[in-house]
Amino acid sequence: MNSFPIDLGAYQRITLNASNSTLTDEQRASLKANIQLCRDAIVFFTATGAARGVGGHTGGPYDTVPEVMIMDALFRGDADKYVPIFFDEAGHRVATQYLMSTLNGDLPAERLMEYRAAHSHLPGHPELGFTPGVKFSSGRLGHMWPYVNGVAIANSTKTLFCLGSDGSQQEGNDAEAARLAVAQQLNVKLIIDDNNVTIAGHPSHYLPGCTTAKTLAGQGVTVLEGDGEDLDDLYKRICIAVNTDGPVAVINHRPMCPGIVGLEGSTHGHDVISVKVAVEYLESRGQQAAADHLKGIKAPKNEAVFLGSSDKWDANRNVFGDAAVEIMGRLSEAERIEKIRVVDSDLEGSCGLFKIHAAFPEVFISSGIMERGNFSAAAGFGMEAGKQGIFGTFSAFLEMLLSEITMARLNNSNVLSHFSHSGIDDMADNTCHFGLNNMFADNGLSDGYATNLYFPADPLQMKACLETIFFNPGLRFVFSTRSKVPTILNTDGQDYFGGDYKFVSGKDEVIREGTQGYIISFGESLYRALDAVERLKQEGIDVGLINKPTLNVIDEEMMAKIGKSPMVLVVESYNRKTGLGSRFGSWLLERGLTPKYAHIATHKEGCGGLWEQFPHQGIDPAGIMAKAKELLKA
Repeated sequence: MNSFPIDLGAYQRITLNASNSTLTDEQRASLKANIQLCRDAIVFFTATGAARGVGGHTGGPYDTVPEVMIMDALFRGDADKYVPIFFDEAGHRVATQYLMSTLNGDLPAERLMEYRAAHSHLPGHPELGFTPGVKFSSGRLGHMWPYVNGVAIANSTKTLFCLGSDGSQQEGNDAEAARLAVAQQLNVKLIIDDNNVTIAGHPSHYLPGCTTAKTLAGQGVTVLEGDGEDLDDLYKRICIAVNTDGPVAVINHRPMCPGIVGLEGSTHGHDVISVKVAVEYLESRGQQAAADHLKGIKAPKNEAVFLGSSDKWDANRNVFGDAAVEIMGRLSEAERIEKIRVVDSDLEGSCGLFKIHAAFPEVFISSGIMERGNFSAAAGFGMEAGKQGIFGTFSAFLEMLLSEITMARLNNSNVLSHFSHSGIDDMADNTCHFGLNNMFADNGLSDGYATNLYFPADPLQMKACLETIFFNPGLRFVFSTRSKVPTILNTDGQDYFGGDYKFVSGKDEVIREGTQGYIISFGESLYRALDAVERLKQEGIDVGLINKPTLNVIDEEMMAKIGKSPMVLVVESYNRKTGLGSRFGSWLLERGLTPKYAHIATHKEGCGGLWEQFPHQGIDPAGIMAKAKELLKA
């Protein structure tokens, strides 16, 4: 631990036993020292993620240090009584798992300074088997307590802890988990950080009347509420929980990031602490070496130049909001209220919906972390002809909505859904947050209600796409990435989707002609494929490029064109098992078209970092060029 600028060797390996619920002066002093040491360490190494541009969620793990320190001492004091794992519903609190892995000797301390970096094996959510010392995978809220119930059934003589939050408790999965835990009297002890903060706001504001404590009590769970920063009371309540049969929720009220000037009580504490605030905090704590290390970090940059694209980059996830505001602005306020309702799932800042919220609050519903119910509410509003429900969340969470999508389709609902963070680009959160299975949204029958999937290639096409489809009936799914994308250029060096361009739903587009075959792509993979095509042409290999912005509709004219070419290669960042490429070859064969065919896509767990995810999967320009050459030689 010598190269880590905070002395983790000062950690005091005390033991506690829940049979005694009163701390001695020595135990209290040791716990307080451990809490401060670990909070300093979490601020420092998560801030290295901020300094490198990969983000990293400081507030959650910082908040829950007191309870984790108590749990660690209890595990050490009576190992046979517990399943000694810090199960956590909030995967973004992964800093807890990494720090405890280090303190337990599984992960060298200097590795913590590579937090969320590419190929560091320290992604933004815990992944079992990927990081030394990590004992479970987590990341999607509301998924861990139901899982821990099963672990408790398998370990019926032991006590299990599950760290939770007021955010994770908003998910319907936890309501189901509560009922099972009570019915089976499972010895699961929930340690819930109730800080009244989620990404986009304060639950007490956007879900007035709902409290975590009353909800759990109503489901039959024993509830013990108190101040999470009152160490003696916190320890006493945890001891009571351990000595009480069945499920118990120890609910700890505290402001977000207690004691951090500039973050305490703020929604900004949910994500990674800024370098400036971290330096000020560390210096105030006497951790000058850690502060100096942060000051010296330089963020890596992707120096690649992509041929065929401009130097103008923008985030399509925000352009979605800009375009929607422009379209909605053409309506009167009365028309907007009558025809449109926007339902957010605590991710308005990530999906561009905050632009609509700011412009037209009269049609905006700030809701909680409950994607299924929120999508269905948007669909119910859009049940009547002429009305539009608008919904947004991360693409990874689309998988949770398949049944609700089916019911919306069966009810002829009109819903415009924006799923940001599609694919893998800029996804330091890593595998559990990859948006890979978006084609699942098209899960109806061939004669069913209209469902279209759109993945615009650049900001200009995103705007043009919305202009065309905004008021269309049926279910429309629009995808975008976390990363920015450049504008695509035509062969004259002008914006391909600029000028008089009009988006036509269901039509594929020739970005570059080619005599030796075609690459098919879309979204953020398109500009990478375009770079590969331009470089292949420089080498004398005349391969063309087709953009397929409507993912699930067959353009028969384009299919006939590319089917007669020597080679077809589909390039995408979706799941190789379920993406466009998994069905495109069948489309060709059904039409009697037999070019040499292959598809490359995401096929293995991620590597963390940002743009590094693409070469890791072999779908960067170099990987695309290599696969095209392989096909042409076959």
